Amino acid sequence: MQNEAAMLQCPNEYCKAVNDERDKYCQQCGTFLPKRYLWAVGSDIEKYQIGEVIAQRYLLISERVFLDTKPGLPPEAQACEITATTKPYLRLIPYRLQVPQVYGFLPGRADCDVLLLEAPIYAEGTPLAGQLLPALAEAWQDATSLRQLNWLWQIAQLWQPLSSEGAASSLLDLQLLRVEGSLVRLLQLRSQQPQPTIAELGRLWLELIDQAQPSIAEFLAQLCHSMIEGNLNADSLTTALDRGLTELGRSQVRKLVISTLTDTGPTRQRNEDACYPPSGTTTTTSAPAVAIVCDGIGGHEGGSVASQLAIDTLQQVKQLPLEDIHLDAMTLTRELERFVRIANDRINQRNDNEQRFGRQRMGTTLVMAVERAHEMYITHVGDSRAYWITRTGCHQLTLDDDVASREVRLGYSLYRNALEQASSGSLVQALGTSSSAALHPTVQRFVLDEDCIFLLCSDGLSDYDRVEEYWDTVLLPAVNGSLKEADAVTRLVEMSNSQNGHDNVTVALVRCTVKYSEPTNPLSIALLKEPQFDDRQNTAIASQHDLIKQDRADTSTRKTVLLPTQRPKSRLLLPILLGTLLLSLGGGLLAYFLPQFHRRQPLNNPTTLPSPLASPTATPTPLSVGTLVQINRQINLEQNPNAIATNVASQSQLAQVPMHGILKVTGKKENLQQGDLLRLKFLCVINPSENFNTTASNLQLPQNATAQLLQLGQEGWIEQATLLPNIEKTLGQTKSNSCPIANQSLPTSESPLNRPLTLRNAGRKNEEKRSLSF
Repeated sequence: MQNEAAMLQCPNEYCKAVNDERDKYCQQCGTFLPKRYLWAVGSDIEKYQIGEVIAQRYLLISERVFLDTKPGLPPEAQACEITATTKPYLRLIPYRLQVPQVYGFLPGRADCDVLLLEAPIYAEGTPLAGQLLPALAEAWQDATSLRQLNWLWQIAQLWQPLSSEGAASSLLDLQLLRVEGSLVRLLQLRSQQPQPTIAELGRLWLELIDQAQPSIAEFLAQLCHSMIEGNLNADSLTTALDRGLTELGRSQVRKLVISTLTDTGPTRQRNEDACYPPSGTTTTTSAPAVAIVCDGIGGHEGGSVASQLAIDTLQQVKQLPLEDIHLDAMTLTRELERFVRIANDRINQRNDNEQRFGRQRMGTTLVMAVERAHEMYITHVGDSRAYWITRTGCHQLTLDDDVASREVRLGYSLYRNALEQASSGSLVQALGTSSSAALHPTVQRFVLDEDCIFLLCSDGLSDYDRVEEYWDTVLLPAVNGSLKEADAVTRLVEMSNSQNGHDNVTVALVRCTVKYSEPTNPLSIALLKEPQFDDRQNTAIASQHDLIKQDRADTSTRKTVLLPTQRPKSRLLLPILLGTLLLSLGGGLLAYFLPQFHRRQPLNNPTTLPSPLASPTATPTPLSVGTLVQINRQINLEQNPNAIATNVASQSQLAQVPMHGILKVTGKKENLQQGDLLRLKFLCVINPSENFNTTASNLQLPQNATAQLLQLGQEGWIEQATLLPNIEKTLGQTKSNSCPIANQSLPTSESPLNRPLTLRNAGRKNEEKRSLSF
């Protein structure tokens, strides 16, 4: 789409040299030249001639398509008011991957009635760069059955948000629906009164059935008839398409490669970023995969603590039953949100325990990718970003949780104008900065039906549009397989350090390779009905969660179970209500007459895993030097002090302290990976069991002990997180090293677990203070 009059002004305010449209970088100063192609919406646009430059800035290169020849300048929109036509675009910014955003207004029009939208154009660096994307109807017949259903699924997901803005009729015009590979993109929004119905959408889709793939033609025909007859609403339509996609996904083979790297950067002294899998690793898998990037913020040595706490919590999503066919999308989305809130509460509790206030309060951003079957789930809080790179373009998936985005979402300002305002980049939410009730994580879902890369990164890379600048030279070769994933990650970090260099940088690259074969059997129309689960299926679901239980001291014994989507029949409602009432009354009577049962009972199975589906629980208060504690279980202490410094705990010696032992905290070392390490001195035993004597000479181990006996007065190390659940009570502070209680018996606790608790540790990291910009 090259034009002789297309000359771009360098966005560098100290250069502003004129360059040819074909140039990627300024020929004078080397600054990246972004290409802003815009779709004009409004009246009297036909009067402009192709090749004409409007207001010495906007070049008309084809019908209704303009090129901004001065991309470094903000749009001239200050004199134009936000109108009822403009606001729907702004409020739909969370869907900007598919709904275009308003770039500005065409200057020279007194009424500001011509909007310039971000046009659905093939990206720079591709063979069709600068050309308008094809309409869905044009590409329909050449698409696979998975892609055809994927396109309709995206339209169904857009129906509700567009209806809320009075723009659902945009989805009824096949010329407005453009496609870029597997992605549906709208050319513009269109309003219509009264609002269209799902039945009208069904009649439109009927036009596509003749050219649908044979494996889904009958399914789509029945789906459209159900829409026309009024048997489906927007939610049930999406659910039906979800089931169809899940069935087609069985004909797909996937291979995923995950590569990560984090770097302190050339100007920072400490690295507050964290990632999962660990930095510098590259793994290949065909099973569900997880990748996480966190960017810590706030407080002296706080950012790295917060980001590592988040990583340690969120990586446990691997324990979710991601391969269970009964795990529906809505349930998985809720569980991912739950994990985010658990991580948020843990960081909050750490802030409270360390008495951090204001800008000293630590927090972290988050972006996480979880692959399940034919889908990728992107979870996001803050300004770390996720990008989706295919052979046709690079798309920013996440919307920064900052002031600028909030202004646009509320309909107050265009995004590029909002960026010019003071504090536009300040975050409005991050993990650890407020209660979970005020936290709103974003979870997005994408269907995998082509080779692609999901790039997760901190703002050390994404600042100044570096991903948009280098995606075609670094990431596109990785999509095509001509560049190894680890090499691509290394290049991105090196590029970030040389081109940005103002911050830590962390990158997690998830490359997805997919092969799809058309199914031989047609998609069953039974998928349009609500699934029926028999007792064996329900038992299988429950068994998945029986493998995952809680081991925190104050955690409820209830388990989260994935329920079938079938609703209970109405005739069962009364017995359920009566049963609930009786249970409540019975529980109240037990609480009144049997108060001793309020104490936590011991776990029946000491070998079960901590539950990733558990509700958030408070972290116990950290212990300080001089604190006396009585333990309610036998524990093991680490007696090799060199192991703490050299991180070789596996080579050190364990010594056991019996149940009801009294210990004093005599030392403390900070450990950012596993939590603080405590040095404990064994003072005495109170109310010992029959297997122990209280004198140093007679103290013996039980027969099933696996570590040597710790003698009275000796010291050893243990992780604070390991010790806290085993404390019967704290006995205050003391400077003495003698037993604090003589000739007394402290209350006994329940039976100990039949397994000793051992020490793991990691070396201390240096951290950097970073203010929280709220």
